Formats: sequence, structure tokens, C-alpha cells
Amino acid sequence: MSTELPVLTKKDFQSDQEVRWCPGCGDYAILKSVQSVLPALGLPKEKFVVVSGIGCSSRFPYYMDTFGFHTIHGRAPAIATGLKVSRPDLEVWVATGDGDAMSIGGNHLIHVLRRNVGVKILLFNNRIYGLTKGQYSPTSEIGKRTKSTPFGSLDNPFNTLSLAIGAGATFVARTVDIFQKHLQETLLRAAEHKGTAFIEIYQNCNIFNDKAFSYMTDKNLREDQGLTLEHGKPLVFGKDRNRGIRLDGTQLEVIEFGNAYSESDCLVWDETLDNPGMAFLLAQMTPPDFPTPIGIFRSVKRPAYEDQIAAQIDHEIETQGQGTLEDLIYSGETWKVAEDGRVTA
Repeated sequence: MSTELPVLTKKDFQSDQEVRWCPGCGDYAILKSVQSVLPALGLPKEKFVVVSGIGCSSRFPYYMDTFGFHTIHGRAPAIATGLKVSRPDLEVWVATGDGDAMSIGGNHLIHVLRRNVGVKILLFNNRIYGLTKGQYSPTSEIGKRTKSTPFGSLDNPFNTLSLAIGAGATFVARTVDIFQKHLQETLLRAAEHKGTAFIEIYQNCNIFNDKAFSYMTDKNLREDQGLTLEHGKPLVFGKDRNRGIRLDGTQLEVIEFGNAYSESDCLVWDETLDNPGMAFLLAQMTPPDFPTPIGIFRSVKRPAYEDQIAAQIDHEIETQGQGTLEDLIYSGETWKVAEDGRVTA
């Protein structure tokens, strides 16, 4: 009997549900990329699970022909953790948004990152609450005028990558919805990672926050405003490749090549550094003073949480034998309550 797996295609991961995002939404591009990447992993379709919370992005499980779970607001990381720990053989992907993950779900997010549970988290960042029709989100810029902040937001926005790095995430990346080649390459790298993979995806909401990332996506601006991180290569950017990022003491600075500086003065990127300090510095690079980095900020090896739990359980079974639920119930101190109410040990 042949055990060869069937060759899967993008179509195999498309569900029969009508995709109900607004026409032109960046979520379509992300869905297309995920459906294109999963077949390349060489796993049976029944091994994939997509877990989501609440929001436009969280409709994702309906549109994937895999197992899925549309959970409650902000709790997708907790559900995904339980699933991965109980079934380490499954490929668990989380679809969430900047509101779902960074507001009500912030506490759950940081703990799945610090534990290094082997799930893949796709954070769709459109810097707005789209599902509830345009309120400011935890990643909206200061001064953002919305229905809930008519005079401009006063809140300092979360830097999602800084939060992930600070929480100890072992794989941190950023990409853009319409950069299909880069997005798919980043998804493949995340899938290969052993542990939590966190990917921020800049995603356009053309209804409530259109062109929020136009400085990154406009063809005439992207080369001067964006910086693609490549492991082992100097941080060089610009339409003419004539600018770069230099480390000056403990600070990063933009340099222009000429008499004073050249490409050899640029910082050479190393995504595998165990110390997260340099990744944190890059995550802090924001316009207009710096180009916006995309790519892999951090990719380090650390034991996955589910493997550690399995090893701990195996060790106890080996040393104490296979337990039973009855043994557990009657272990420790127990009491008997007689019909007359008397209690005996």
C-alpha cells in the first residue's frame, strides 16, 4: 500500500465559503499567499489548523479548507497554545489583527511569545479597527482622527515588533501584503522555525485607513523609504543603493556613500544573534528619520514549549509509571462523608 502523500495545490486550501472582505482589502493578498505556501510544506491537509480571534483578519479560518477555530476576542494565542501542547504534530497558525492582538489580547500574546510555543502568528496591521467601522487602534499614529478620536489620538502607538522582541520571541519578521514574493518567502521561513514565529504584515484597509503604508508601497517611494533585511549582508537601501545604516556607538544612523562613507561602513545584518538588542534597535527605526525595515529581525534557536512539556511528562512516566485518573483522584488526602454527615479520613 502506497504511503506517498498527494501533491497539494493552492486550490486544495481554498474553502467553499464566499470571501467577504471589502473589495480591495489587503487581506485578500495575505490569504492568497498563505494558500500558496502551505502546499509547499509537504504535509497532509488535515495537519493544518488556523485559529483566530475577532476582527476582519479573524475571518481567515472560514476561507481556509483546513481545520479551524474562530475564537473570542484576543484569546487566539491561548487557544492555539492548548491545541499545540496537546497535539504537537499539528501545524497551528494564528490569524489576528492589531486590535485583537495588541489591545484585549495583549496579555495572551506576550505569554505565547515568551513560552516559545510552536505556533505561527500572522498579525495583520492596518492601524485601524476595520470591523467596527474605523476607530483608532493600538498601532494608530499620534494625532489620528477617527470616529473615536475626532480631535486626534493622544495614545502612543505600540511598536509590535519591539513588543515581540521584548517578550522574547525567537522568530520576528515584518512584511507587506502586496509584496507577494517577500510575503511568501517570509511565511516559508516562519513555517520552518521551531517555536513561535511572529510576523507583522502591513495590510491596507482601503475603506477606513487607505494608503496608511503608501510610503512603503508606492513604486516611486519604496526603494528610498524601505530597507530589506538580508542575513549576512550590509544594510544598504535607496533607489541608487547609495545609502545605508551604520552603527555609531549605541545608536543607528543613516549614511550616504561618498567621500566619508561607503558600503563597508554599513552594519552587516545578523538575524541569528542571541542577544535581541540589535533586533530591537532596528525595530525602532521609523520614518521620517529612517527607512522602514522589512524581513527577518530575529531567528534564534530555543527549545519549543510543547517539546519541553512532552519531555517532562515522559520523564515522570518513566520514573513513576503510567498513572490513571482514578489514582490521581484518590491521591493525597481524601475524606469519606457518611450518610449521617460524619467525615472520616
